[in-house]
Amino acid sequence: MKTLYVSDLDGTLLTKEENISQYSREKLNRLISAGMLFTVATARSVSSARYAVRGLNVSAPVVLYNGGLVYDFRSGETLRAVLFADDIKAYVLSVLRERGIMPFVFSAFSDRERVAWVAGQESIGMVRYLYRRKDDPRMEPVNSEREMLDGNTFYFKCIGPKEQLESAWNVLKYDPRVICIFHQETYQNDFWMEISPREATKANAVAFLQRQQGCDRTVCFGDSSNDSDMFDVCDEKYAVQNADDWLKEKATGVIGYCEEDGVAKWLVEHSGY
Repeated sequence: MKTLYVSDLDGTLLTKEENISQYSREKLNRLISAGMLFTVATARSVSSARYAVRGLNVSAPVVLYNGGLVYDFRSGETLRAVLFADDIKAYVLSVLRERGIMPFVFSAFSDRERVAWVAGQESIGMVRYLYRRKDDPRMEPVNSEREMLDGNTFYFKCIGPKEQLESAWNVLKYDPRVICIFHQETYQNDFWMEISPREATKANAVAFLQRQQGCDRTVCFGDSSNDSDMFDVCDEKYAVQNADDWLKEKATGVIGYCEEDGVAKWLVEHSGY
């Protein structure tokens, strides 16, 4: 039986320093070299995920943007991408702007990927996000809301006060055309809201990968709300000790903390490699 192992990154495989510990990296690379099929599913972008897993020999394409993109690090090929229709992305932006929320809008062009927002309207959380990505060539402030929606838009990220984001979440979470995830950021006190087309879920992306890789079984690991739908489609699902309590209730079992190499230790003991 061929098994695909999939782990979330932030709060699951990564430490609070936003990297993979030396222990986990060495153990996982040994298992991968022995034949284990292992990948990650994350809300991160191509460049951010690549940096986070540096030194790890991921052996299958990765799931990015909470399922909006399936991407092969080795070949540089996009295997699956889910985009917003023009009317839906315009509606999402209108809901956010009516509540004073300035989003980051992620779009693809023929020659590049762009993250756009209107210059001068950043929240405090957005300023922190931009500071950590000051050398990221995707970041491109624009002059108008209309310009934000240029290109093939596939993802909105909002960072701000809980009450403000929650007011938009209470509208968008009921819209059958979109997926809207609202949660506290793993490493800061900021709250985040992430909006994708309805088909752009970790569950759909992982199911695509299982078929693409010819696997009979999938085992996943997670900690938070953006892992919930992935838990629904995997044969076994494990929550780290620091996971949300409600996610632990959905899990096959609870493993060690992310800071204590919970995923790697479970795989060493149970993967059979």
